[in-house]
Amino acid sequence: MEFHQRLRDLIEENDITQKKLAADLNIAPSTVSSYVQGVREPDFSILLQLADYFHVSTDYLLGHSSRNCAESLDDELLQLFHSLLPEQKEIYLEQGKAFLRWNRKANQK
Repeated sequence: MEFHQRLRDLIEENDITQKKLAADLNIAPSTVSSYVQGVREPDFSILLQLADYFHVSTDYLLGHSSRNCAESLDDELLQLFHSLLPEQKEIYLEQGKAFLRWNRKANQK
């Protein structure tokens, strides 16, 4: 998958607009639009800002890694967690703990 598609997916996954992303990174909305359309690619400093913003690696943004490996799944889990509201984070953690308890019981049988 190419950079512009990964960026588009991250914007959708985080339920933000291109305009909000541009404002948060202090760049022009037309610049973000050109990234998403694949007309233009960011320089290194913007690439780093995008990686930090979405809690992903620059390798992921550039298509050098996928989310199929364990480390990338960890990154995806953290990205999801960071996007939640504080009360949603508590529920998410409790669900994870419940899943672990269920898994331990299933493995004991």
